[in-house]
Amino acid sequence: MPDVTSKTPDRARTRFPGISSRAYEHPADRSALVALRSLTGFDTVLRRMSGLFSERAIRLTYLAGSVRAGENQFRHLHDLVRDASYILDLPEVPELYVVQNPQPQAMAIGNDRPFLVVTTGLLDLHDDEELRFIVAHEVGHILSGHAVYRTMMMILTQLGARLAWVPLGNIGIAAILMGLQEWSRKSELSADRAGLLAGQDPEAAKRALMKMAGGTRLREMNTEAFLAQAREYDAAQDVREGMLKFLNLLRQSHPFSVVRFAEIDRWAKGGEYARILGGDYPRRADDAHAKVTDEVKNAARAYRESWSESADPFIGKLRSVAEGAAGAAEGLFDRLGRRGGSD
Repeated sequence: MPDVTSKTPDRARTRFPGISSRAYEHPADRSALVALRSLTGFDTVLRRMSGLFSERAIRLTYLAGSVRAGENQFRHLHDLVRDASYILDLPEVPELYVVQNPQPQAMAIGNDRPFLVVTTGLLDLHDDEELRFIVAHEVGHILSGHAVYRTMMMILTQLGARLAWVPLGNIGIAAILMGLQEWSRKSELSADRAGLLAGQDPEAAKRALMKMAGGTRLREMNTEAFLAQAREYDAAQDVREGMLKFLNLLRQSHPFSVVRFAEIDRWAKGGEYARILGGDYPRRADDAHAKVTDEVKNAARAYRESWSESADPFIGKLRSVAEGAAGAAEGLFDRLGRRGGSD
């Protein structure tokens, strides 16, 4: 049985000066972010919209009703946030608050001055190296700027609820939200990669995801068996099960645990992770030159690879249609790129 008990790495971790979030972002997440960042004034509009929900008031609520980690409180958590920020070269170390809640949860909140929140249920569930992965996952969200775009999703969700009584009032918003939720799920895969880059312990990352599914009894779990679950889930028995998987996913804010486990296992064993550890990664200084067309092509390629690797018969039925749509999108961006001369 593969060992899934806790182990602390006995080596120094590699730091990534000037690393761009593009280094670890899932292609579908990255293409959306590059496109959004390329829209002049888009971030400004979102920040003004987010002003409807007072970030300062939210922070004051946590300041009053939870425990802020620091030199004298939850020192080990404070050190984990500081270390993750140092390794990923985040300009400012975010604050972290601990909330009494038995549900294991962690989140990054805010746009102008993002901070982290973790629950006591999360602390009780994980060891220090697993927490290092989880904390760095949230730091990755901050480095990618995900909070800014999730603000739009929150606003649209509330707006949709207000328009629910209007005939056809929230259908358009619901369609937009479906797209944003798919992006948000991909952003979780990006943040998992950031967590692995900061922790540099693939087994701790996998343990953390297994515990989110099955609790603390690691000796009752098996990494190969859990990976086999992921393969079984991916395959499905027939088209009907594939459709049910799709419908179940629509209600999820995060990808399912077995999917995240399989994704981080694949990325940890792939060449991209090794190249970044070796110092070969995109720099933040070059972010302004990132091209939307290139990232859309990368996203289409990633989806193609995912479709080709999937044994799901429902995906098989949709593959030809989806590949045609992806090819059309690539061709459209190619033509736009040639006409405009730049992105």
